[in-house]
This record gives sequence, structure tokens and C-alpha cells, in this order.
Amino acid sequence: MGLKDLAESIKNFEGVTRKKPIIDVTRPLSETLRFSKIGVVKSFGEDSAVLDLGGEYYLLAATDGIWHKLLTAAPEFAGYCSVLVNVNDVVVKGGEPLALLDTLSYENMDVAESIMKGVLLGCEKFGVPVVGGHLHPSSPTYSLSVTVLGRVPKKEVIYSDTAKPGEFILAAVDLEGKVHENFVYAWDSTSWKNPEYVQEKFRAVRRIAKRHLATAAKDVSNPGLIGTLGMLLEASQVGGVVDVSAIPKPKGVKLEQWVKMYPGFGIVMTSKPEKASECLEIFRSIGVSAEIIGRVDDSKKLLITEDSEVCEVFNFERDRLSGKIW
Repeated sequence: MGLKDLAESIKNFEGVTRKKPIIDVTRPLSETLRFSKIGVVKSFGEDSAVLDLGGEYYLLAATDGIWHKLLTAAPEFAGYCSVLVNVNDVVVKGGEPLALLDTLSYENMDVAESIMKGVLLGCEKFGVPVVGGHLHPSSPTYSLSVTVLGRVPKKEVIYSDTAKPGEFILAAVDLEGKVHENFVYAWDSTSWKNPEYVQEKFRAVRRIAKRHLATAAKDVSNPGLIGTLGMLLEASQVGGVVDVSAIPKPKGVKLEQWVKMYPGFGIVMTSKPEKASECLEIFRSIGVSAEIIGRVDDSKKLLITEDSEVCEVFNFERDRLSGKIW
């Protein structure tokens, strides 16, 4: 596939296009922030809302609904991923997940049991409890949404809207995994590994946060690696150029598929040039493939390049992906 076709494929990928209506929801909801009785440090456009309740920690809060395509194709794995994606939303802020709440709608109890089995496996894997939630039995559809609460030291939080021109763009992905047999856009790099090994990777992000090595970060989610980076750059009101040949990729997986996949453990991050190598070293020391894949600029566009060819994927004057309100 040529670079132009790759850019078009990413731009039209459902994982990306599903992000575009977010701004139509967050714009009216942002009006509710004036009613807050606590300090809202960051809200829409972040992986987790950042809330100030006093003390030395910020409270982190996030919610993720599981894509119906995954829920119907692989119910148990979807349940597992509902924990994984929420834990990642806290970890990428430099934080520690504390508790989960879930909401489940189901038609068939056997399917619901498979989903809950996956949730239980996720909680065991990542060391976080479900403390409540809501149930819709005998529903005409299946849906699963999970909320996570976490905390992060106030001086160590990593935001996703603070990238600056001139900074390096990094990608860190656990390539030791496999494509899920029932869902081609899921790279399973965690479910079959022991909890300590998986949680060690999360602690690597804490080390980066503690040393103030990252300027911005997002965990790779449904839009894939390039789409998620687009959300970070758009929220930061900047642009960037990515060399697709530098993206860490497992053998045997085509680039077009890979950049659309949810990788289990995957982070896009920006860093000042003098600190980027230390970020890479931390990830590599725990078996995570990490590379500098590009650079932030002030273009408000995301371009991809290979050899001497350059193609536009997003123009943030037009493409709103993050839900960030300015």
C-alpha cells in the first residue's frame, strides 16, 4: 500500500471517524463545569479528568464504553479490555488506578457471564477492584461501560494537551503479543502474561512521570496509533510529522492493520529532545519497543512520511478528534 492510500485508510477508519462527533457532545457539556464544587484541573480531551480535592494527589476519573463490534465478537475479551482500557487511561497520566464501576446491559445471561469472567480476569491482572455499578438485564442490546478512579501526585501528572513545537514524538508498544483470533484490530499483549510482568510496564510510565521526562502522552485507543496521536496534537493545538517506517511494529502484521489496532500496552508521547532518550531507555528496559517516530511542529496538521513522500492525514483546523474545548 502506498503512503497516500495509507493516509486515506487511516482518515476513514471507523475507529477514527467515531471520534469526530465528540466535540458536538463536549461543547454543550462544558457549560456544566461552572457548577463544579471541586477544582476541575482538566476535563474534556484528556484520557482521565484531573480533579483537585486538596492534598498532595489529584483524583483521576475516566469512563470507557466498549465498542459493540468487540463486545459481540469476543465477549470475554471485551470484558477483560473494559478493565484494561480504563487502567491505561489512569496509567498514562502517571497515575495509579484505585477502583472501578461498571454498567452492563445484556440479553442472554450466558453472554453476560462471559463478559463478567473477562472483567474478573482484568481485575486480577491489573490489581484493581470493581466496587459497584449498574445492571440492565433482559436488554435488547449488549453494552458495557466502565468507570475508573485513580490518583496521581500533583507534581507528576502528564497531560495530553501540552505538546509543543520542536519536541520529539515517541511511540512505545509491547510487541510481544498476538492478533486476537476474533477481532483483527485487537493486539493482545497482556491477557496471557502474569500480573507482575504486566504491571511492571505500568510502573515504567510512573518512572517517566516522576522524572518529568514527558511533555504530553496518550494511550493508544480505538483510533489506533496515528489516530490517537492526532487526538494529542489536536488537543495541544499543534501539528506534527511522523515517519511511518520508524513506528515499532510486530513481524507478520501489515502496517495498515497495525496502525489501526488497539495494542494492549501502547503509548504515544512527546518529549523534549534532551529527555527523549531517557524515555526510550525506560521503556526498552522492560521489554517495550520504543522509538522516536517524528517531531511536533506548529502546522496544526498531522503528516506522515516515508522516504521522500509526504501525505496529510489530519488538518486540525477541520478535523476535531479529542473533544477538547478552547
